[in-house]
Amino acid sequence: MKTLKFKTNINCGNCLAKVTPKLNECELDSWEVDLQDPDRTLTVKTENLEPEDIKKAVLKAGFIAQPV
Repeated sequence: MKTLKFKTNINCGNCLAKVTPKLNECELDSWEVDLQDPDRTLTVKTENLEPEDIKKAVLKAGFIAQPV
């Protein structure tokens, strides 16, 4: 399993609610966004997905995720 980290512009609970269904559609073992972190870091644990897959899922919800 690999852990991927992304800097995002997901900055509140409302934003999180919008992105949740998109990330839940992906083949992820787990994911979380640290809203306390200034970079709003999204941490994803996955077997198969690449950073590009995660970026696309977040973009579908209207947010940006940049691999760090």
